[in-house]
Amino acid sequence: MQSNTQLGVLTDRFGRVARDLRVSLTDRCNLRCEYCMPAEGLEWLPTENTLSDEEILRLIRIGIEMLGIEQVRFTGGEPLLRRSLEQIVSQTKAMTTHLGAAPQISITSNGLGLDKRAEALAKAGVSRANISLDSLDQQRYAAVARRDRLADALRGIEAADRAGMSPIKINAVAMKGINEDDIVELLAFCLDHGYHLRFIEHMPLGPAHSWKRDQLLTQADILERLSTKFELTPSSKPRGSAPAELWNVAASADHPAGDVGVIASVTNPFCDDCDRTRITADGQIRTCLFATTETDLRGPLRTGASDEELATIWMGATEQKQAGHGMGRPDFQPPTRTMSRIGG
Repeated sequence: MQSNTQLGVLTDRFGRVARDLRVSLTDRCNLRCEYCMPAEGLEWLPTENTLSDEEILRLIRIGIEMLGIEQVRFTGGEPLLRRSLEQIVSQTKAMTTHLGAAPQISITSNGLGLDKRAEALAKAGVSRANISLDSLDQQRYAAVARRDRLADALRGIEAADRAGMSPIKINAVAMKGINEDDIVELLAFCLDHGYHLRFIEHMPLGPAHSWKRDQLLTQADILERLSTKFELTPSSKPRGSAPAELWNVAASADHPAGDVGVIASVTNPFCDDCDRTRITADGQIRTCLFATTETDLRGPLRTGASDEELATIWMGATEQKQAGHGMGRPDFQPPTRTMSRIGG
């Protein structure tokens, strides 16, 4: 017998409570971004190893109705490659959190194909979208993504905006010697369109041995470049558990006012306030992007575990969450999974 009774909350040893659930719907992607996977791609997970729609929705329901989850973000790989995404979203939206309201639902996407589905996704319950855009230059975009799809990504962003997804957040991974010349142009583009730009420090979540700290474009580097064109002041808005540190951008003759954020996971991590928990496409709990251990939910799920048993496993995994990702330690080891197999 399944239960819808609140069982507890996802609290770790350091008092952090997970309220934000990231659900990877697939490890597959139609781009091959160099910070995410090798040029030749990866061997995709066999279909039988990935969670079915029913299994995904059951775990989401346990998180929302029994463990205090308040918001759900669907990720991948590329979540738009899941044909049933709209149905999964609508059924998630029908659930009720401990606050007595529907969960907040968002997606992280590369934008390809979003022009054909944004309206349906918004109607199903997606209220916010984070869309990757690492360059506005066609050649540089193609070099990073290893696919010439800039125009498709821009169409997807425009469609999400028209569909009422708000705010539209643009994610740009800043990489030294690759797209650093795009930093100023990306912010000007986002200010002009009312999008919220978030630069992300390049993290060691791509192909093995591809990340080098001395090639890192840091938060300080990014701000230095932006300051050549824009007047920036630190935002007074409370950061809370948000990963990005924000700066206000003053209006000028060239652009309206707005803001810009930097997710400095390498040089200024937000681990102390992290409120995230993740389920991979193959049903593993990950308490951190950089975790080197996982907790299996798929096995118990498929061998008859009750909702209470699954919730207890989830709580136990959360309790063991580390204080931080440890990237600054000399013994740091990146996870064996690449970003596409973890979920953003």
